[in-house]
Amino acid sequence: MESFQIIESTAVVFGILSVWYAYKENIWVFPFGIINVLIYIYICISAQLYANAGINAVYFITNVYGWYNWSRTDENEESIQISRNTNKQNLLWFLLAIVLYGLIVWILRVANQHDPVYLNSILPWIDALNTSFFLCATLLMTVKKIENWWYWIAGNIISIPVYFSQGLYLTSLQYAVFLVIAIMGLRAWNNTWEVRKKIKLK
Repeated sequence: MESFQIIESTAVVFGILSVWYAYKENIWVFPFGIINVLIYIYICISAQLYANAGINAVYFITNVYGWYNWSRTDENEESIQISRNTNKQNLLWFLLAIVLYGLIVWILRVANQHDPVYLNSILPWIDALNTSFFLCATLLMTVKKIENWWYWIAGNIISIPVYFSQGLYLTSLQYAVFLVIAIMGLRAWNNTWEVRKKIKLK
């Protein structure tokens, strides 16, 4: 149990560092994020939160892609900039979240029926809900869309009681910190976008 708490504490530290650097629009969000998600794949499997284990596997892929996408430059030597979705894009992302939710719930229910011992997700409906939000958030993060923060905020609000109910108190606290930083990130990225917009209009 003590060794598990050390593992969880390590994941929490790297997770908070990752979100903090995302708030700062700093590329270090990705290497710290990679370490965090690899640890959480193990933690979530141990806690029987399989959808969240799956989302962390996806996080690993999106962190690798985000690291590449944020570090590359165009022909003018400019890196990717913060931007906003159009109303149509926001609608499509919301619909994607709904589709993902239905798909993940179905996968978990089928898994429970076929292998109730090894694939018994404790809270499949809630597990799938925050997973769908986080999946949209991490994809939007890789392309620096402001809307990623709204999905992080929604997922964090759901995750706090989920992890607390499973006795992962440090992880629950981590998501509470994530929630605060996500709100800060939303405001900071909005301000950055507004400033750059004004500069372009001059």
